[in-house]
Amino acid sequence: MIDLLNEWLGQVLVVVLIPMGLYFTARSRFVQFRYLGRMFRVLAGAFHHEAGHISSFQALALSVAGRVGAGNVAGVAVALTLGGPGAIFWMWMVGVMGMATSFFECSLAQLYKRAEPDGTYRGGPAYYIQRGLKQRWLAALFSALLFVTFGFGFPAVQSFTMASSLEDAFGVPTVATASAIVVVVGLVIFGGIKRIAQVAELVVPFMAIGYFAITIVVIGLNLSEVPRVIMLIVENAFGFDSAVGGGIGAAIVYGVRRGLFSNEAGLGSAPNVAAVAHVRHPADQGVVQSLSVFVDTIVMCSCTAFIILLSGLYATDGANIGGVTLTQLALAEHVGEWGRQFVSVALVLFTFTTIIYNYYLGENALNYFSEENRRLFFVYRVLMLALVAWGTAQDLGSVFAFADITMSLLAIVNLTALVLLARTGLRLMADYDAKIAAGDQEPALRAADYADLDLDDRVW
Repeated sequence: MIDLLNEWLGQVLVVVLIPMGLYFTARSRFVQFRYLGRMFRVLAGAFHHEAGHISSFQALALSVAGRVGAGNVAGVAVALTLGGPGAIFWMWMVGVMGMATSFFECSLAQLYKRAEPDGTYRGGPAYYIQRGLKQRWLAALFSALLFVTFGFGFPAVQSFTMASSLEDAFGVPTVATASAIVVVVGLVIFGGIKRIAQVAELVVPFMAIGYFAITIVVIGLNLSEVPRVIMLIVENAFGFDSAVGGGIGAAIVYGVRRGLFSNEAGLGSAPNVAAVAHVRHPADQGVVQSLSVFVDTIVMCSCTAFIILLSGLYATDGANIGGVTLTQLALAEHVGEWGRQFVSVALVLFTFTTIIYNYYLGENALNYFSEENRRLFFVYRVLMLALVAWGTAQDLGSVFAFADITMSLLAIVNLTALVLLARTGLRLMADYDAKIAAGDQEPALRAADYADLDLDDRVW
């Protein structure tokens, strides 16, 4: 029953998210292309730290930590196995459209964020649903789904992936992995959002650049084969080439799903992180978070795809292997046996950063219901650490499937809110566009222009 419901909700998301991405792309006049150059210019200034606040870069690193996870290594391999090379083309298309969706949801999260006593900010869909739509019950539903999905559903699955990979590649006992996770994750999450952001700021660039660098090596070793692989992806995307998978229908379905669940654009998770940054204009963080989708889907997922498709393993036995094992063996074919260990190390970093990202989403959801109960937060942290330790020894397929259901429901609630708040999002973008067109390269929000909205005057 869980599998059937998951399949149905997955199809609903494909039907809903793609038109939403097209809608936001068209209404924004292709904001993801118009501001592609600005994404990198904004990033250059994103390292600036305002005393007591989270920088824009730290928020970006934290969101990349959540978007770039085990799915970028194992999920892409599964999409290739079941949907063929054409799945990568449709994954790219979804990533491009998701950049526009992410711009709006993260800009709204910034606009409606709230100041905390310690100088940090909180925000996300629950906050723009309550402040923007005046629908507290819908905001509470979103927070409950967010807590179940990311606070408890996915962390244990991530820890199982980490433990399995380390045991397979290095022979590390599960008990040792569990102990290490509890200590390291505990040191991070008990330090609060500032420490979480600082860790993400250090780890994420290292893991992303390392994985990208090894892909460049693989491409360099197989440079003459790259045009063939690109043609294979395009031809298979439109059914012009028979390959592993079920033809054009399978390519679209698995490519779209991989893109949607990897970059999380529209799911309502990333805005919780986007809201914590200190920026002059909400749209600045929208631009930065669009870059996060680009990094995840266009760059990181493509890395795994090229590592596999440039190997002879995919053509000969890829359908019988699949998952992270296919990625490990493919890289080992290119660079030697150490490539297998490299994928395992990359997977450990991906899953670790995803766990701390998932923790923060759970904390943010819990904070919506109980702002001042520090004891409740302490209990949550302890339970979460116990859960990830327990998860290292459990194959939690059913837990993952259930979390997928709640995540789909989460997306439906968030997308409903985005549609209803589209006018505010477009108004925010128009304000940003006008200031840049007037020559202001560092636009700032003027609170008086938004006096009709329920904004926190401690923020703007």
